[in-house]
Parts: sequence; structure tokens; C-alpha cells
Amino acid sequence: MSDPAAFESRLEKRSEFLKQPVGHSRQGDFIKCVEQKTDALGKQSVSRGFTKDKTLSSIFNIEMVKEKTAEEIKQIWQQYFAAKDTVYAVIPEEKFDLIWNRAQSCPTFLCALPRREGYEFFVGQWTGTELHFTALINIQTRGEAAASQLILYHYPELKEEKGIVLMTAEMDSTFLNVAEAQCIANQVQLFYATDRKETYGLVETFNLRPNEFKYMSVIAELEQSGLGAELKCAQNQNKI
Repeated sequence: MSDPAAFESRLEKRSEFLKQPVGHSRQGDFIKCVEQKTDALGKQSVSRGFTKDKTLSSIFNIEMVKEKTAEEIKQIWQQYFAAKDTVYAVIPEEKFDLIWNRAQSCPTFLCALPRREGYEFFVGQWTGTELHFTALINIQTRGEAAASQLILYHYPELKEEKGIVLMTAEMDSTFLNVAEAQCIANQVQLFYATDRKETYGLVETFNLRPNEFKYMSVIAELEQSGLGAELKCAQNQNKI
């Protein structure tokens, strides 16, 4: 069991953090906390329905599709997942290479998920070709015990021959629905595959100069892109 005094201290820190204006909290201290804790993401035992070693061959016969064109494989992938409650994509080779190269020097980043009241931040951490996400508040309160709530799986097996990378996901449905997971997945391309230096610059700042990072800049970028607008609209319509 954790020591109650330490738990109480964490709760105090959490309420202290929540009282700080978004974007102007103690950036350096907070990012150090994130850096220490995100290392644990992806290294923990698989739980809450996540598949251990989710390989491409566990989804479909790779040898069979090698005879098909990239367009045919794309259609098969989309048809396979269309009826399933999950996130999936077919990423062109050039786009994936850009994302992958940038992820090597900047493996961690922050994205914002629109909620009915404001935004909730999620931290993404690359572990090989898997991208693990958990809510920021989860890292703050649970530390190294913070479990992944969304994992994006990228499969580059067909990249050289077909010029595409297949992607699918698993999520903890007690925390996220498919629309929310899709919004997070879209932000991977928004921040890592962009041509705008200012946009990718946020990822670089988060990783390399954390003291200069401002949370509000992520929200501003998301709002400018329009990615969260549809989700926000749906949430507003669902209000009782």
C-alpha cells in the first residue's frame, strides 16, 4: 500500500496544479514530471483488454495480400475495420517516414481532447511503432502506475513493397469512445506530419525545451485545424 501521507501530498499537488491557469503553470517542474513518468508508458503489462504482441499477421494473411496492389490492400483494410468499433488508417510511405523520423528525436507529445467543459490533455509516448496515450491527470495522480488508455499500432511491413503503412488501435472504452480516439489519432498527423514549422515546433519545444512550452498553444493549433470542432459539436448535442 502507498503511504497515506504521500498520497495526500499528491492530491494536494493535483489540486494546486488544477488551480493554476492553463498554459501558465510551473512548466519546467511539470514537464519534468511528465518526462519521468512517460517512460513507463508502453512498458507495463497489458491490461484492460489490450492485446499483447498485436502483430500484423495476427490480423490478416500478409503473404496473401502481397499479390495485391496498394489500393486493393487499402480497401481490404478499410472493409475489415469498417464494422469494428475502432480507429484505423492507411498512411502513405512518405507521410509515415516523416512522422517516424520526427518521433525518433521527439518521442513524447501532448494533445488536447475537446470535452464538454474545456479540454483534457493526453500524453503520447512512442514505444517502437506503437504510440501509447494516457490522460495527463492520470500521470499526475498515478505516476508510473498510469496505464495506457489508447494504443495506436503502426505496421510498416508493406512499406517498401507497397508504399503504405497500416494502422489500427485499441482503446480503454471506459475512458474513450471511438470519436475521441480518432480525434487523438488525427493529432498525430497534425503535429508530426505537418509542413508548418510552427506546428511541429510545439512538439520540439515539448521535448527539447520544456520550460518554454505552453499548453494553450496546443489548443490554439487544434482549434485552428478544425479537428476538434466536430467532436465538440457532437458533445454539445448530447448535453441533457
